[in-house]
Amino acid sequence: MPDAPIAQPGTPSRTTPPSSYEPAPAHDAPDYRKALSCFATGVTVVTTHWAGEDWGMTCNSFNSVSLEPRLVLWSIRRASHSLQAFTQSGNFTISVLAESQQTLARQFATGSMTERFAGAPTLRQPGGGLRLDGCAAWFDCRLHQLIEAGDHSILLGEVTDFGWDDTPGLAFWHSRFGQILSQTPRANTSATPGQHQPSAGPGAHGTPTADR
Repeated sequence: MPDAPIAQPGTPSRTTPPSSYEPAPAHDAPDYRKALSCFATGVTVVTTHWAGEDWGMTCNSFNSVSLEPRLVLWSIRRASHSLQAFTQSGNFTISVLAESQQTLARQFATGSMTERFAGAPTLRQPGGGLRLDGCAAWFDCRLHQLIEAGDHSILLGEVTDFGWDDTPGLAFWHSRFGQILSQTPRANTSATPGQHQPSAGPGAHGTPTADR
């Protein structure tokens, strides 16, 4: 068998894709969205209080940024009718949904603000926003920085208060809601103890970020 080629110094190594691999056309938006949906996320509801009204929306773009200072981020569509509320209020509250709160994830994804908050178990926070009672975790944030990026605005928040418990979180993967299961590693496998894997729930197709 001939020796494998060796990359010369200063020459970046390359991995040859499988013969079945065919790059999707750059303009193929549905395929691009499908590719992005392969990344499993949690699900949150973000709220704020602005112009005398409560505002809220479902979001799965939430992520941590920094431990010191404590910074998190999420993004919202620049065409969203909620954009001004979240960028002008100066504060927002993020509720990380529990796996039992799939109904709330759908409720806050569409409809008027009155419809979104109707019957939702909420607690008023010092910053003015509402957090959802029974959520897995919550973060009160002060708007730290606003970044314009393509068709979205990225909101960086400085965490001023937070809370959490061991309630299992709601997952979102391939446009489906599900639960996070802890896998027990098998012998002679590369599984990592405590590794989590989303399990799609029945009939849970859709997007939790309709208003981003």
